[in-house]
Amino acid sequence: QLQLVESGGGLVQPGGSLTLSCVASGFTLEKYTIGWFRQAPGKEREAVSFISHTDGNLNYADSMKGRFTISRDSAKNTVYLQMISLQPEDTAVYYCAASHYHYTFNQYDYFYWGQGTQVTVSS
Repeated sequence: QLQLVESGGGLVQPGGSLTLSCVASGFTLEKYTIGWFRQAPGKEREAVSFISHTDGNLNYADSMKGRFTISRDSAKNTVYLQMISLQPEDTAVYYCAASHYHYTFNQYDYFYWGQGTQVTVSS
């Protein structure tokens, strides 16, 4: 069974930081491109970042550059999303997903999804 499980979300004040984890089971995470997406209430799901399975290159949506960092620990079969300087507009459910493609921000190219973890930024 292929499964992705996100964790690490929670409540933080504006300016705070969180690191999200995406743990894979049933497959080797390194063989897939892993993307992070988020969806806020009433808004469309948007891409955040992905790490390519082809060469491990890191890619970010333009609005995320400079604040979010994606990384991978192959030994733990885990991909992380480090977030700093969080703002209320970052409040959303964050998902990780796996794709067979080597380079894509398109959510429909991702076939395996985690359950999501809630990030709330509020004072």
